[in-house]
This record gives sequence, C-alpha cells and structure tokens, in this order.
Amino acid sequence: MITIHLITFFSKLNKQSSVYKSHETMLSDLEKYFTVKLIDSQDTNSLTEKDFKLVFIATGGVEQLVIQRFEELPQPMILLTDGIQNSLASALEISAWMYNKGLKSEILHGDIQTISQRILTLHTNFEAQRSLQDKRVGVLGVPSTWLVASSVDYLLAKRRWGIEFTDIPLERVHELFDRISNDEVKADAASFNDKALGIREASPRDLINAMRLYKAIKQICKEENLDALTLSCFRIINKLETTGCLALSLLNDEGIVAGCEGDLQSIFTLLTINAVTGQTGFMANPVLVNTKTNEIVLAHCSIGTKMTDQFIIRNHFESDSGVAIQGILPEGDVTIIKCGGECLDEFFVSSGTLVENTSYINTCRTQVRVRLDNPADYFLRNPMGNHHILIQGNYESAMTDFLLANGCKRIS
Repeated sequence: MITIHLITFFSKLNKQSSVYKSHETMLSDLEKYFTVKLIDSQDTNSLTEKDFKLVFIATGGVEQLVIQRFEELPQPMILLTDGIQNSLASALEISAWMYNKGLKSEILHGDIQTISQRILTLHTNFEAQRSLQDKRVGVLGVPSTWLVASSVDYLLAKRRWGIEFTDIPLERVHELFDRISNDEVKADAASFNDKALGIREASPRDLINAMRLYKAIKQICKEENLDALTLSCFRIINKLETTGCLALSLLNDEGIVAGCEGDLQSIFTLLTINAVTGQTGFMANPVLVNTKTNEIVLAHCSIGTKMTDQFIIRNHFESDSGVAIQGILPEGDVTIIKCGGECLDEFFVSSGTLVENTSYINTCRTQVRVRLDNPADYFLRNPMGNHHILIQGNYESAMTDFLLANGCKRIS
C-alpha cells in the first residue's frame, strides 16, 4: 500500500493531539486506500526524497507558517484540505500567494474517491520523476547533421531532470564489433530469423553482421552502466557494412531504451514515456500529413519487436543495405509524443487511433497511419522537430499531467 506523508499545518490555537480527531472522517477514509502518516510541519527534516509528501492544511490561520517553510515543502505544492476549521480558506490564500509568485500549486478537496484517484496519479508522477534521476544515457557518436533543432544542453538536462548524457566514441563500437566472430552470434541470428514472419532483401550475412553490432553495443551498455542510448547509426554503415536497426530493436525489447541518429530529445522522450507509462516507444519520422482527415503517416526502420504483432526482416531503406525491421502493429488507441527544447522543457502530445499499417515503397520500413484526436496541422505549423514517438494506448492525460507538473510548456 502506498504511504503518504501529510506535512501538517495547524494554528497554535489548536492542539496537535486534536488534529486527527477533528479530521477523522477524511483521514479514516484515506486510510482505506493508503497508509497515512501525519508529520508535524516542524519535523520535515525527518523525511527523505524517497518519501511521498503532501501538505495537509488542518486549520485556518496557517498561511504565514506555510510561507515561512516554503522552501522545505514539496514542489509543486499539493494542498490537502477538508474545509474543517477554515482550512479551505487558508489553502485558497496560500494557493493565490503561490500563483502571484509564478509558482504551481493544487488543492485537493471534495469527495474522497476523487481525492484518492488524484493522489494515485500524483504518486505515479512522483515515482516517474524519481526514476529519471541519475539515468545514464550513452551518446554513441554524434547527432546526425540534419537534426539541427534537436540538441540538448547536457548541464541543463542534468539540473532539471537529473539525467546524465555521456559521450562515447564510435571507435569503441568498431573495436568490439571486430572482436565478435560470426560463430558467436549464429545461434542468436537463427533464433531471431525464426521469430520473423519472413525475410526479404536482407541476406544471412547481413543478419550476422547486424547481430554482431547488437552484441557490441550491449557490451558497451554493460561496461558504462547505461539505462538508455542513442546511436549515430548512419556513421557506422560504411565502416561496418551494417545498420543499427536490429540492435536498437533488441535493446528496446530488453528494456534498454534505445534510439537512433543521435537524437537527444527523442531519447529523453522515450525515457520519460517509459518512466510514466512503462511503455516502449516507436521513434519515427512523420512522412505524410493530411490536415483534412487529421491523419499522419509515421515511418522508421527500427522498432522493438514486442510492440508488433508480427515483423519482417528487411534491409535499411536509405542505404539499401544491412538489416531493418518492418513491424506490423495492432490497430487501436495510440499516443504521439515529443519532448523538446535545449533544456527539455517543451512537449507535444496527442492521442489518436492507429488505423492502418501502410506499405509505401519510398519510405522507411515500419509504417503506420494514425488519425489524431488533436489538429494535425501542428506538424506543418509549429512542429518540435522531425522525430516523434508513438506508444500504444491512450496516455495523453498521464503524459500531459506529468510534464506540466514538471514545469514544461505544451506546444500545439
């Protein structure tokens, strides 16, 4: 059961021993859903960053007390009140003070089921934010030259989200790739081939080399203790005569968040999605936008096979070489997301419906047509760069709530 620590503020005119009794109805109802611990506002130093905390306004007349201890309290400030003993009036005054200072707050008040559901959402956001702390993202190579609007300031990202980007030269990938023999990966290549619906342009040699690259990158993930990585995949094609599409697909299947082209904003988006929803995302290019039908087509040459109903082993579209994955995805609810800005403080999100797996010959291998619930002209009017992320299920509300709570601006 989730434990909530209620940092409790009450007027000096009231006795601490009477707080629970005065609010027994609300607190006993909350205890049906949570383990509730009342913490005196003067004892906040007993709590840690791991503790989930709300601010409990138990009486009126505590406005100055809250303001005095403002820096010790969780942000954004969530104020719980049942209205007894002028507590709602006090919460309203505190919330207005925060708004005037450009700070975020929220008042939890009303029926207990609504409050409890909101607390569950807030706890999910709290755990997601904590899970992003100290994540290590490997940048293998450098971002592709065409990603002119997808850079990230490493220092600002670290300060804002706690995520550490670490540069890893591609030479390390080359060295490990050369050490891995064909015999070491034959069984894995055969197993992957057996799971596929079919194989088209790619040759057995292509599959072997792609599997060697996967093994090399996975070894780097182990050595560097990486939680995620983005690969400058186009820079390895000529050198190693293979592509990174299979490697990224398998790493995502194994829970190592992996993206291509050195796109730092997209890898952050993928990490954030995973933290909030537990989902793996499909990183893709919008290749067609129809504002009349509110549809877009997304396409790319790599996707985690666990996202697919079936997959076909193909070759890479742009280079006509190596191995790519053509995934066949289930139709139904999806969400399109992109986080951006140099300090990762902006986002786009829209729910939608995957209506078709397309098969255009002039674009990347995995292709899906999505009918958006929000205007598709965003992509033509105010896009946040090229790559966007698709996940299965409707998570627009969950992602919006998490990102707004962390001070991000929604782009539409």
